[in-house]
Amino acid sequence: MENADLLSNRRDFLGKMMLGATALGLPVLSSLPLQAATAAATKSDNSEDPDAWMNRIKGKHRLVIDVPRPHEIFPFAWARVFLLTNEATGAPEKDCGVVVVLRHDAIPYAMKDDLWAKYKFGEVFKADDPLTKAPATRNPFWQPKPGDFKVPGVGNVAIGINELQESGVMFCVCNVALAVYSAVVAQQMGIEAEEVKKDWMAGILPGVQVVPSGVWAIGRAQEKNCSYCFAG
Repeated sequence: MENADLLSNRRDFLGKMMLGATALGLPVLSSLPLQAATAAATKSDNSEDPDAWMNRIKGKHRLVIDVPRPHEIFPFAWARVFLLTNEATGAPEKDCGVVVVLRHDAIPYAMKDDLWAKYKFGEVFKADDPLTKAPATRNPFWQPKPGDFKVPGVGNVAIGINELQESGVMFCVCNVALAVYSAVVAQQMGIEAEEVKKDWMAGILPGVQVVPSGVWAIGRAQEKNCSYCFAG
């Protein structure tokens, strides 16, 4: 599977949507106006309305963390740092609201271990395992073992997605990215794009909300008074 080579020089999503069938294997996208193509790509079978999900954001101190790509431990560490330092300055977790938006090349973090192995997400998305320093064959931030993440001067830090969820952190994933990248991977594997997208959707982690797009989520979160943090 040559997914990594195909995706190494990624274009932005709008550019990909306007590519022809040869590039993406998506003739329906190449023949539709961009607005219609975007609407088709953002349809989700996720059970909760995204706007209703956004209304769950709580607390006086609110932050949205924009995660467009793998960046070591930082996309998850910043959420914990925000909670810990707010607590240290008198604002407990219940007074804080954090939304982590997994979009673009960071979408595999929203999916289960078996999909990482099956589709070689570590190679495709240039996501290394923090423990082995090699392309990850599992989601390293889902249900990590105690001691997996240690920060000099701090010690063990609870930055697993499930651990952050227990602290009230909300996670969402971009459906446009799921649609585009599943189609690219499907082409390389010689299978139907719908089959891969369905597989990915079925493997979304518990508690992770599929949203129309990552930029949609960032905009909505800021409308809910979340300050913006770029995860790199």
